[in-house]
Amino acid sequence: MLDDYSKLHSTKVDGLFDALRKETNAVTSRPEMQVGPVEGRFLRMLVLMTGARNVLEIGTFTGYSALMMASALPEGGVLYTLDRDEVTNKIARKYFGKAPFGNKIRPILGDARETIKTVPGPIDFAFIDADKAAYDLYYEEVLKRLRPGGIIALDNMLWSGNVLNPEDEDSKVIDSLNRKISKDARVEGVLLTVRDGIMLVRKN
Repeated sequence: MLDDYSKLHSTKVDGLFDALRKETNAVTSRPEMQVGPVEGRFLRMLVLMTGARNVLEIGTFTGYSALMMASALPEGGVLYTLDRDEVTNKIARKYFGKAPFGNKIRPILGDARETIKTVPGPIDFAFIDADKAAYDLYYEEVLKRLRPGGIIALDNMLWSGNVLNPEDEDSKVIDSLNRKISKDARVEGVLLTVRDGIMLVRKN
């Protein structure tokens, strides 16, 4: 499969990420929520390319994407990651404690619609991968805090192809946001077919 080929020909991740993936598969009910190695590498590359120092993630899960992005942060850089699930957040914090760059991560537990208000700006780079019903709200809240030229990456924006004929509520929300971003004069966006679809947005 092309996904396997892509993984095989991307820079390998170290053992900490493999261990986290195995534990996530073993102890969580929805391990597919974790980003894959290629998408993780892609997020790391975006942080490196943008020179981001202040990163925001909405949706921690077990911490794979946060660790990937934090590994690209320079000295003094910080990543705030928001989530409300205490069980998966405990796993994430355990692995943050094992990583040599884990001290750059600031996990914040609670409803992201509220906790985002505590994150200091301006934000250089943001990754949104949480409850789809609130995606539009997250987009607007992040955009307020994003510096000009800053980047937002929104995950699952193809939603397994359901955006082509949106019937359930999540599909409708994502499709509506895709349409909104494509016409939003405040930003420039491109929808990529990486994994389940990543919308990259640059603030004008």
